[in-house]
Amino acid sequence: MDSDRAERLTAELRSRGVMAHMVHAGVYEFGIRVVLDDRIEALWDMDGAAGLDAEIVNEGALIGFVPHVPGSEDFSEEQLVNCIATTNYALDALQRPAERTEGRTAPARSPDQPPQATPPASRRRRRAHWIRRGPR
Repeated sequence: MDSDRAERLTAELRSRGVMAHMVHAGVYEFGIRVVLDDRIEALWDMDGAAGLDAEIVNEGALIGFVPHVPGSEDFSEEQLVNCIATTNYALDALQRPAERTEGRTAPARSPDQPPQATPPASRRRRRAHWIRRGPR
């Protein structure tokens, strides 16, 4: 997305009451950042791929995706703004990062199976390397 288009889309989103900002992702790479919460934001069209999609991040950590919007390669600016402004950003409606990988699927778990246990935490606390160094 070029800078002029990102600025126009951001201005239109702001006029609709969406907390949107233009993002400089790199050299000649621009996108739109939509603030969803005090820590959560959606980064639209950051990867330079054709079409519209978003990454949802929480303090910089990826927590989900808004999948590619079919046909968005040919959207007008008004349609792009409408799509971004009306997207359901609820976490249960988003794709999780594990779901996005192509060709890999997690084995289905039957409802009567208990969830997998997480590994136990280390019982001994590790000390930092700078504690008690050298003569006292």
